[in-house]
Amino acid sequence: MVADDFVDALSSDHDVESIDMSDFDVADFDTDTFYLVVCSTHGDGELPSSARPFGAALDAEQPDLSGIRYSIFGMGDSSYETYSHGSEIIDEKLRALGATREGVYGRHDASDGSLPTDDALAWLEGVFEPA
Repeated sequence: MVADDFVDALSSDHDVESIDMSDFDVADFDTDTFYLVVCSTHGDGELPSSARPFGAALDAEQPDLSGIRYSIFGMGDSSYETYSHGSEIIDEKLRALGATREGVYGRHDASDGSLPTDDALAWLEGVFEPA
């Protein structure tokens, strides 16, 4: 799983944990934490089942996410019109609530034959590089 690969890659230099979106309480966002968001796309451009509760909680609770910083990595298949749309939904919700996306929007394209982990770890290297 990509999130676990991020933990492995970062744990020697950072305090890191992986939390499934379905287990994250939006009231627990902390401005002292930098968030790496990983989200795939399901069906016709919808959120995967694990991200639906998180998306619904953002909509229902409308937390003020000012001061929250994050980077996002989306997964999908560019042969579909809704490529990476699941991550775009989460990105739009976070930004609408005041969070700030930092760095390049990472994406994995299942149709190019690359492995999600390889693309994700290559993207991750740039997330923490100085601008």
